[in-house]
Amino acid sequence: MNKFIALMLLCFSLLATSTFAAIDDLTFTSPEAEVRYHQLIDEMRCPMCLNANLSGSDAPIAADLRAEIFKQIQEGRTNPEIIEFMRARYGDFIMYRPPLNRGTVLLWFGPGALLLAGFFILRRMLAAAHAAPATEKLSTEEMQQLNSILDDSKD
Repeated sequence: MNKFIALMLLCFSLLATSTFAAIDDLTFTSPEAEVRYHQLIDEMRCPMCLNANLSGSDAPIAADLRAEIFKQIQEGRTNPEIIEFMRARYGDFIMYRPPLNRGTVLLWFGPGALLLAGFFILRRMLAAAHAAPATEKLSTEEMQQLNSILDDSKD
């Protein structure tokens, strides 16, 4: 039982140390600079993780980019200058909300267009199913032919 408790304590201590690894120890010159820093790292995507922003990523490149943003804020650069620097280096991919331009128009409107196309196709399919011709009754002559064919197949 003591080994189990010791193993559990070891596991919890390892978990605790890994969660502290993502926290950057930065000293800002003003509260406004810290707010800008957090806004920027929340707006930018980690190039390695693909689905996490810089503030939520433990990847080494995310740590490097956070350090670069911190350095540029300390140097007095504005948010648009920092964003343009990152976009020049990593393209529009670095932004969670990329600008609307010729290269990103499909990214912005593609999902909506696919959804509308799916609804249109579904509507057409349902309309075609409802508009299918009703089965007509057989004439007496056709009934006689059918009966004769069935009688012949029984023999």
